[in-house]
Amino acid sequence: RFHRWYCRTGHWRHTIQDQIVPWVLDDTDLGERVLEIGPGPGLTTDVVARRVGSLTAVEIDTDLADRLRDRFAGTNVAVETGDATDLRHADATFSAAVSFTMLHHVPSVALQDRLLREVRRVVRPGGVLAGSDSRANTVFRLAHLADTMVLVDPESFAGRLTDAGFTDVDVQVAEGAFRFRATVPTDASTPT
Repeated sequence: RFHRWYCRTGHWRHTIQDQIVPWVLDDTDLGERVLEIGPGPGLTTDVVARRVGSLTAVEIDTDLADRLRDRFAGTNVAVETGDATDLRHADATFSAAVSFTMLHHVPSVALQDRLLREVRRVVRPGGVLAGSDSRANTVFRLAHLADTMVLVDPESFAGRLTDAGFTDVDVQVAEGAFRFRATVPTDASTPT
């Protein structure tokens, strides 16, 4: 409950708008048709939608997806209820993909890796995956009591992105968070 409440607060909105999204997307060309994985309450969606022509947000939580769908009706944002480990989109559909502070909600490392492979599949050659996730501290752990929390190790994450088929992998660690960027190779074929 605390976690869901906090992710809707003005404090978190300002953190997203002023710190996290600018840090993650710093000089990143997303192209026109972007996929957002796990938008939650849509605070990141608000920011990204202003930067792109078309944004598809895939949210696994039905209630969150329904609220987002209503909120973004008539805009450049399409909200889908779905599981990012099994995307229903064709290969090379999107110019880029983004994911902000949500990978730790995917319930296992194996499913996180499956999600990365699916994102790699649906982003066109030369397209970028850009995102962030949190690093553990006491407050973060308390906020996730009774919630899914499978921490992503930033030290091994570059290798996981490479194993998923990405190149030009960059992972940068900061206090409390890390950001990542990776590219689908221009000579890419669909990984198995």
